[in-house]
Amino acid sequence: MAQPWEKALHLLSERERKILELLVEDPHIGVGGMSASLNVSVVTVRSDYDALEKKGYLIRTRGGALVVFHPEILRRQRQNPGLKAAIAKTAAALIEDGDSIMVEAGTTTALIGRYLLGKRNIKVVTNSTLLLPYARWNPAARFIFVGGIFRPEAESMAGPTAVSHLERFHVKTAFIGTDGFSLANGLTAHMMEATEVVRTIHDHSDRTVLLADSSKWGQMGFARVIPLGEIDDLVVDSGLPREVRGEIESLGISLHIVEGRASGEHRPRDGV
Repeated sequence: MAQPWEKALHLLSERERKILELLVEDPHIGVGGMSASLNVSVVTVRSDYDALEKKGYLIRTRGGALVVFHPEILRRQRQNPGLKAAIAKTAAALIEDGDSIMVEAGTTTALIGRYLLGKRNIKVVTNSTLLLPYARWNPAARFIFVGGIFRPEAESMAGPTAVSHLERFHVKTAFIGTDGFSLANGLTAHMMEATEVVRTIHDHSDRTVLLADSSKWGQMGFARVIPLGEIDDLVVDSGLPREVRGEIESLGISLHIVEGRASGEHRPRDGV
């Protein structure tokens, strides 16, 4: 039986992705309107709605459907999906059997959950609700979700309660994202809530791994989080300028380069 989010957004069929896009643009579009837009029968639309509901993307309504996730989440998941998956897979390769980890909320970091299958006795502490489906179908890993204020546009838990819960744990490795990073300004975030969550995750781990595509290099968010030199590993695509790589490695940071190059305009990641 298909589990919610067992398949990532980029693995949906072209028509399924188009359905989600149309529902985000017009939540009130009916089955008839969707049928006309896609040039398929009403029966086909209803069948697609049923399939997307089973996968956890939609809630069926009388005469239509609603997208479960915030439009911003869907937008970010459509950006460089293959590259995000490759970065997450490379990061997950750093996890060994018996490890305890923290995973910060984000559309790239959340994909680490997909690559925990086959690993044994992994403990995962996270503020990301995008990891919930992986907790359902991976009994070999133990997931601990912190409380807090739910932010639907980030699928994350934030605020003082989230920070307080995170402070109760200490793990071997933390996996974090960023809105921008540079030598001068370190890691930065567009929203203040992100700073406390990331700092707490960083402070309560022995090793911090940053997952970032090359479009984040040189970007400056509203608030500084931690200096770049405080991270231990950087997983990034080959679009990161070669002249910059040596400077980053001189800080004692291990670089893990994924083949590929980020595309599309840079926008805020998710705050938390």
